Amino acid sequence: MGKGRNKGLWLILLGMLLVVIDQIIKVAVKMEMIPGVPVPVLGRWFQLVFVENAGMAFGMGSNGGVWVKLALTLFRIGLFIFLVWWIRKLAVQGTAPVGVLIGLTLISAGALGNLLDSMFYGIIWPELMVDGAPFGFLFGKVVDMFWFPLIRNAAGECIFFKPVFNFADSCVTVGAFYLLLFQYRFFASAEEKNTSNN
Repeated sequence: MGKGRNKGLWLILLGMLLVVIDQIIKVAVKMEMIPGVPVPVLGRWFQLVFVENAGMAFGMGSNGGVWVKLALTLFRIGLFIFLVWWIRKLAVQGTAPVGVLIGLTLISAGALGNLLDSMFYGIIWPELMVDGAPFGFLFGKVVDMFWFPLIRNAAGECIFFKPVFNFADSCVTVGAFYLLLFQYRFFASAEEKNTSNN
C-alpha cells in the first residue's frame, strides 16, 4: 500500500507540473500574441500562432456551435474523472508497469489542461467565450499555438501539417502513442485475464 501511495504522489506531481506548464504557455500566448499572426521559431517549419479553438484537439469540431462545445466539455470532465480513478486503482494494486501509469497521467494532464480552458477561460476572458454561449463557465475556447507547416504547395499554402495545437494536446498524443507502441502487452494481458475470468 505504501508503494502505491508513493507512486500516486509522484504521478500527481507529474500531472500538476504538466498542467502548470500548459497553462503558463497558454496565458503567455493569450496575453502577448495577436490572434492569427504567426511568429517563426524555426523558419517556416515551426511557428507559433495564436488560435482560439472551440472544438477538440487539433481544432477538430471547432465549428460545432454551443451545444457541441458543451458536450465536449462534459465529455472531458467525465474522461478526466475516469482516468484519475483508473490510475489510482492501478497504482494501489501495484500490477501496472510504471510506464502505463505515466502514459495515463500524460493523457489525464492533457485532458485537464484543455478542460481548464473550457471551464474558465470564458469567464476570465469574455472574448474567449464560444459565440452564442449563455455564459462563460463551460463555454471557453481552448488556446492553441504550435504550428508545423512542414509541406507547402507552389502557392505557399500549407498542405501538411495543418492543425494548430497546444501543449495539452501534445501530452494526450504522446501518452496515447506511448501506450499503444510500448505498453500494449499490459492491456492485452489484462484483456486475456478478463476473458478467462468470464
